[in-house]
Amino acid sequence: MVLEILRKIGLSDGEIRVYSALLDLGIAPVNKIHEKTGIERRNIYDILNKLIEKGLVSYIVENKKRSFQISHPNKIISYIDEEKNELEKTKEEAEKEMPDLLSKFNFKRPGINAEIYRGYEGIKAVWEDMLECDGIYWIGSGRYIPKNQPNFFMNWNKKRVKLKIKLYNLIRLDLKKEIKKPYELEHIKFLPEEFSGNPTVIGIYGNKTVNFIFGKEIFAFVIESRELAENYKRYHKYLWDNVAEK
Repeated sequence: MVLEILRKIGLSDGEIRVYSALLDLGIAPVNKIHEKTGIERRNIYDILNKLIEKGLVSYIVENKKRSFQISHPNKIISYIDEEKNELEKTKEEAEKEMPDLLSKFNFKRPGINAEIYRGYEGIKAVWEDMLECDGIYWIGSGRYIPKNQPNFFMNWNKKRVKLKIKLYNLIRLDLKKEIKKPYELEHIKFLPEEFSGNPTVIGIYGNKTVNFIFGKEIFAFVIESRELAENYKRYHKYLWDNVAEK
């Protein structure tokens, strides 16, 4: 059933085979995907890049070797939401399959996990993942997603407010004149001018810490570690209490 859902949302046979292989393998390098699927290695790289661009797969680099894994299965639902006029029925089927997908996905995850997402579709996958927590802490926000992906952000923010997820936003000083009021359930303060450098942002949510880079290339580096997230929350609190201003 899962494979049929992937086919209905427009994935090619190769993309489905690679996604299915990663679902079984957990985290795997290209040679393991090749062994599992029988697809030629050069074609696997092309397929993986397409899945990464769709936000359905991410990768980590460990000891200079790249390994791949599926993104959180909820990304399938958000992917369908973007095409919902034709895919509403498929979304219902995907939601029914979600418990089995999540069971397999969570079983394969290590205690500490790192993921890299690329492009706006990858960034959207991270933002959808943020809706699984009860609070999001930002350091160096530049309102990059609201400005560059307004339709996505509007829908995402409605879901956030409905879920009562609060934002604690430390914003770059250069945005102070243009921000008239916070979003609903958002608390904001402004960092000193010294923090207004390159377009990078840190987000902390749940047990995850993410670094966004909004330059010529767009990346998100997500690290899942309770200890790291707790330390960054302390860093956020120190900046909030002692450095930032309203």
